[in-house]
Amino acid sequence: MSSVRPGHALPLLAVLLAVPLAARGARPPGDAARGATLFRERCALCHGEGGGRGPDLEGVVGRRAGSAPGFGFSHGLRDAGARGLTWSARTLDRYLAAPGKLVGGTTMSLATPGARDRRDLVAYLATLSARRERAAPSAESASGAPAPAPPDAGAGRTPQAAPSGDWRGDAPGVRHRLTADRLPRPNATPSARRPPRVVDPPRDARLRAPSGFAVERFAEGLEGPRLLRVAPNGDLFVAETAAGRVRVIRAAQGAARPERVEVFASDLDGPFGIAFHPPGAEPRWVYVATENAVVRFPYRSGDLTARGRPETIVPRLADTDGGHTTRDVAFSPDGRRMFVSVGSASNVAEDLPRKTPEALRAWEAEHGLGAAWGEETWRADVLAFDAEGRNRRPFATGLRNCVGLAVHPRTGDLWCTVNERDGLGDDLVPDYVTRVREGAFYGWPWLYLGQNEDPRHRGARPDLASKATVPDVLLQAHSAALGLAFYEAPQGAAARFPDAWTGDAFVALHGSWNRRERTGYKVVRMPIRDGVPAGEYEDFLTGFVVDDARVWGRPVGVAVARDGALLVSEDGNGTIWRIVHVGAR
Repeated sequence: MSSVRPGHALPLLAVLLAVPLAARGARPPGDAARGATLFRERCALCHGEGGGRGPDLEGVVGRRAGSAPGFGFSHGLRDAGARGLTWSARTLDRYLAAPGKLVGGTTMSLATPGARDRRDLVAYLATLSARRERAAPSAESASGAPAPAPPDAGAGRTPQAAPSGDWRGDAPGVRHRLTADRLPRPNATPSARRPPRVVDPPRDARLRAPSGFAVERFAEGLEGPRLLRVAPNGDLFVAETAAGRVRVIRAAQGAARPERVEVFASDLDGPFGIAFHPPGAEPRWVYVATENAVVRFPYRSGDLTARGRPETIVPRLADTDGGHTTRDVAFSPDGRRMFVSVGSASNVAEDLPRKTPEALRAWEAEHGLGAAWGEETWRADVLAFDAEGRNRRPFATGLRNCVGLAVHPRTGDLWCTVNERDGLGDDLVPDYVTRVREGAFYGWPWLYLGQNEDPRHRGARPDLASKATVPDVLLQAHSAALGLAFYEAPQGAAARFPDAWTGDAFVALHGSWNRRERTGYKVVRMPIRDGVPAGEYEDFLTGFVVDDARVWGRPVGVAVARDGALLVSEDGNGTIWRIVHVGAR
């Protein structure tokens, strides 16, 4: 995210780019200066100069929704534009107030409830003139001609610390091993901005899994399905984050299609994480982590709709909104501790004021080793609470954006997937999956992958150089690791995977936007033995990429069904896929 600072989310304006300037005539009312401040705080990491996961918003007022080339708009935005939706002050205000109500299926995850905030943001957006000196690049040419694939791309290539290959070398069974001692220099390549163009699945689209596995479409027509959780009775809970909704999908055990799809809860603020409590066969609560809070619903096994209004048990996870907004929630095996992941407000916290050594010691005594402050207070952390949402304390710090949380069913260890920082080149910084150690510091924003100092914080925290924990499994940089599930299925389950895979991790890679050569857009398997990761991963499910510019699916959630099938959600076309083992064990 190069020079951009605060605000990553798919918050605010995560899909407002539309087409040419139409800020003709009088500017809309509002305080544009205040709107600029709000934009920097909440939106700039996605939408500012240098790019992000959302589109550039220059000239947005007056554009037709979802029509500018070079960005992968959701189907909801493209369809709305085709129906004539144009971004005026009025429509922007309505969209910011409730994105999913104006545009069904949008990937925008954060509303702006305050009328004054919306008015000022729109006033600021109206000041952004389109850049007439350069035409908007097409997706095919946004970063120049793609580099040819390296000669060792594909199955059998030698693993390396910072592979320069891309999606063309992906295939089931291809293994990858990255190590922290073989990283490129910061800015060895320019920081790219190459969001994909999401398209309908081509007629010849085919997902590929290893030999002996079958892949079938399980559910479709969902609005940006994100995280998946399987209830103890086998029902599948699905977070439709942008729509503010949690669905329940019921299918007979082993069935290839659902028999019922219901809305469990709606009108939620960017729901993502889902957990059942207490652990065991008969949970009494469904917990949902929203953009900056945790709520719970009373529950009995088999409920397809919530029994009542949500009870807010953590009213505010952090002091700031915006930035990375996906929150996951998980419980310790005994149910006594609740863990919540809270991503950073910015890419790399470049504007933190300095603290004296005495102030640092006092700060870390309360917030944890290496914890950042200011707008990053209680962020880039995994936080621990009791089951009632009380007694907040840091569990681990320096995790820039821990998206997926999961507890290993055999060891009880807490794990997470982490999206690392942007702006240091194609192969920095590798994302990772790791066991989260209590009291550990994982480097952000000062360091990465051990003692590697971020050049944007050169000399700021030399005291931390020997204290950062190196994560367990490194992933190709900018792959965007999201959902995480450990494989467990009963003996004799119809779709059960090979016995040797029990306890292994499956991770969904949503795919790169900050890399010249596209990477991710697949599900990978991480071998784990006796609770310890082997340090490598291999491709498991591939085929979501059409070509160097276009993709038709972006994997997010992974979950294991009761019959042993692996379920995978993708939010590009709103589908869930089912992978079963059909070969000899």
